Amino acid sequence: MAPTLFSPDRPALVQRLRAAGCVYAEDEAELLIAAADSTAALTDLVDRRVAGLPLEHLLGWAEFCGLRVAVDPGVFVPRGRTALLVAAAAALAGPTPAVLDLCCGSGAAALVLHGRLAPRWLAAADIDPAAVACARRNLTPLGVPVFEGDLFAPVPPEWRGRLDLVLANAPYVPSAAVALMPSEARLHEAPVALDGGVDGLAVLRRVAVGAVDWLAPGGHLVVEISEGQADALCAEYAALGLEPTVVRDDDLDATAVTARRQR
Repeated sequence: MAPTLFSPDRPALVQRLRAAGCVYAEDEAELLIAAADSTAALTDLVDRRVAGLPLEHLLGWAEFCGLRVAVDPGVFVPRGRTALLVAAAAALAGPTPAVLDLCCGSGAAALVLHGRLAPRWLAAADIDPAAVACARRNLTPLGVPVFEGDLFAPVPPEWRGRLDLVLANAPYVPSAAVALMPSEARLHEAPVALDGGVDGLAVLRRVAVGAVDWLAPGGHLVVEISEGQADALCAEYAALGLEPTVVRDDDLDATAVTARRQR
């Protein structure tokens, strides 16, 4: 970390962040200091953080699976628990897979998989224009295309029935529960990235319906879900002819469902 050219009052800064409810106030203070080049710039960052803006939007990046991922204002911030989604997908990918990251947000999952796999084709898609622009900043330098549109709609049709792996961190919060989310998410991330419909499964149902057509025989769909929703989602996936499995990581407090398209 480069030294600052000014002398911030670290104890006072930590105290102010802690009073605002920042659990990791010491760590946040160091990150904000490192992001500022003057006392005025630091004051502005701290004022906006205390007002409730997500730290990642202020910094312009989030750490995810050991990588620094650019995150623009308004774009869904990648969560640590989504590391399970990525790990589960990588474990099922096989050699030189064709991979699609749906509801990609910043493109964080595709960014990590680009480094873990040797895909013959890797792409991402999102319906939110701000997310697409952000994902393109992260992925275009790697040669990974990012499509704008509703789920599979913008994906080149030649990949229909040829994908080995589809992963999706689709919204799964029930509509009535969105108002109960932390204000950082509820007020500063796109609603389309949070609201999963009445029971939280509306988008994930549509993902599965599309995956039946877009996956190659033996290909896998991998999605993130809450633990309490997993059984209901598995039942719906099984009804579509997919073979679902629940994956759980208690350390991450994360749950994923993998679903294989039968041959």
